[in-house]
Parts: sequence; structure tokens; C-alpha cells
Amino acid sequence: MLEKKDITGIILAGGKSSRMGTDKGFLKLNDKLFIEHSIDALKALVSEIIIISNSNDYDVFGYKRINDKVENSGPLAGIYTGLIHSETEYNLVLSCDIPLIKTELLKLLIEADEEKYDIIQFESNGKMTPLIALYKKNCTNTFYNLLNSGERRLQYAINQCEFKRIHLKKEHDYLITNVNTNQELKDLKNAYNY
Repeated sequence: MLEKKDITGIILAGGKSSRMGTDKGFLKLNDKLFIEHSIDALKALVSEIIIISNSNDYDVFGYKRINDKVENSGPLAGIYTGLIHSETEYNLVLSCDIPLIKTELLKLLIEADEEKYDIIQFESNGKMTPLIALYKKNCTNTFYNLLNSGERRLQYAINQCEFKRIHLKKEHDYLITNVNTNQELKDLKNAYNY
């Protein structure tokens, strides 16, 4: 199995949060900021954490923060930026808007590693989770070429790589809930009594 020293954690916190109207990384659930939930889920599994964001508000957490290399180009550019700054072959990528994420779940991605795959992601209710996934550094060139040609769709980029999907058990679906609106945050708090 992969060791901590072989893995970097990359947190994507550069989104516009247009539907939320405020930076999602600084929303709170259970008295903890969303980004802190992501950091806590990653810490035990990685040798370094990199935060991808153009906002220096994230410097307060004491981790390396990198500006998006290709601005206004969505998560594909964010992951690309993280991969070129990572010093490890393996990279656990998380968005900052999944406050229920747990270390145990991320371990499943690491345990599923096989040499022939570039990307390992979950599948839940027929949907992929490219923003909760394990990426190998060798995706960098593919992503660079796509971004250079004007491509911005992350799923399209993933389809150009060798990827594996892990079917998430029904009882774990809630752990990957991402929050995009105030209503979704309210619903989440009500559903889990936060």
C-alpha cells in the first residue's frame, strides 16, 4: 500500500462560489470551517498539503498556497496547478465544499491503487467524484495540453487518462455531499443535526 511520504494532499479552494455568494472554504459546519474538514480528512494520509486558491485568506492555515496557474478555468486548472507543484507521484485531490468527508473514505482510494491507473475516483448514484480522487502526477502533461487547447471540462480530461472507479456503498454516500448553496447547507445541518 502507498505510504504517507508518497502522497500529497491538494485542496481546491479557488472556485467562484457564485451560487453560495461567499467563499465556501470559510463556511462553518459543526463549529469547523469547511476547509478544516478537508484538511483534517487528509492530514493522516499525506506528507504535504497544498491549497489551490488565489485568496491569501487561506494563508492563515499555515499550508503552502498556490495561485491557479490558468485562471478562470475551473477545477481542471486547479488540479493541474496542484500536480505541477506536488513533489510526489500520488496526489489526493479534494474540493473544499465537502464538509462530511472522512479519512477512512479517502483511505479506500489509496487502497484501490493499481499501477495501470492514473486516476482513482468514487462512483455514487451513477456519478463520478473527480473532486474526491487520487491522481498520479503523470496526468500533468495531458491536463496541460487540454488546457492549452481551450478544454475546461474535467470529466473530459479524466476520460483521456486511465481511470478506475470505486463504487461507493450506499451508507457512505452522505460523506461526499458537496454544498453549493445556502439551502444545501441548511438541508445538511437539518439532516445530520449540526
